Amino acid sequence: MKRIAVFTSGGDAPGMNAHIRAVERVGEKRGLEVIGIIGGYSGMIAGHFEVLDRIRTANIIDRGGTVLKTSRCEEFLYPQGREAAARELKAHGIDGVIACGGDGTFRGAHALCLEHHIPIVGTPGTIDNDLSGTDYTIGYDTAVNTATEAIDKIRDTADSHGRLFFIEVMGRHAGFIAMDVGIASGAEFIAVPETITDVEVLYQRVLAQGLDKRTIVIVGEGDELGGATMLSNLINERYGLEARVAILGHIQRGGSPTVRDRVLGSRLGAAAVDALLEGHTDVMVGDMAGAITHVSLEQTWTFRKPVPPVIVELSSLLV
Repeated sequence: MKRIAVFTSGGDAPGMNAHIRAVERVGEKRGLEVIGIIGGYSGMIAGHFEVLDRIRTANIIDRGGTVLKTSRCEEFLYPQGREAAARELKAHGIDGVIACGGDGTFRGAHALCLEHHIPIVGTPGTIDNDLSGTDYTIGYDTAVNTATEAIDKIRDTADSHGRLFFIEVMGRHAGFIAMDVGIASGAEFIAVPETITDVEVLYQRVLAQGLDKRTIVIVGEGDELGGATMLSNLINERYGLEARVAILGHIQRGGSPTVRDRVLGSRLGAAAVDALLEGHTDVMVGDMAGAITHVSLEQTWTFRKPVPPVIVELSSLLV
């Protein structure tokens, strides 16, 4: 193996740049030429390839987003799109690929590997923390810290006015962000996709807090009742309670990565290079209990990663 490529795909996550930097640094030390694919799968199909070196990857470790850019590529969902991507990889002499992203990225990488026999190793880059095979994903720690800081500010105005606030956080179908920031921000109720949201219990929590007191409800965007706006409307219709809604949105994806995300991105980037050199393919490198692990790409999305029951229990004990 002489030349490898790295790309980022899907939603960006803080720590991706630390990951890119590590792939370049470790690849160089292992005698490899490292190529960056600009723009995810779209860039792969279009042949947007760029040689990475120490200068190109200097001073990026503290930056949010991804210097390699990212995209969601509908064309790659189809065999002809993957065939076009494989042609470009082979034309550029790529011997192996490191794909940093979430389950959509890994589904594409898995198909590319099966159909065109290109060695591929995945690294978990998503704020959602929803991939099986790793305790944490690159970007998650920064996202929960960003969300918690924002909620602390909302709490100040909620306390000043004695208001009920429904605050929606990201996470798609997973409640990791909601659960952690709910505990960290002292929320009175946390609604996550993994549990059924009992509106009556929520109402009783609000009453217990006091209708003239500040009450914070954290809602994961994938909650079965439809998110913070829908839940707020439901509470108003049933019980006549007026609330304010704050949707934190894409602020959770931005900002300088935390130390944990910089270190995790660096560890997994280095491990991915070594995994390719050791002959691994169609796998994701993860970090479980402090140890680097290899799991099949398919496992990362077929086995749903649960929110730890101890965290769910803790959240109910603290309200």
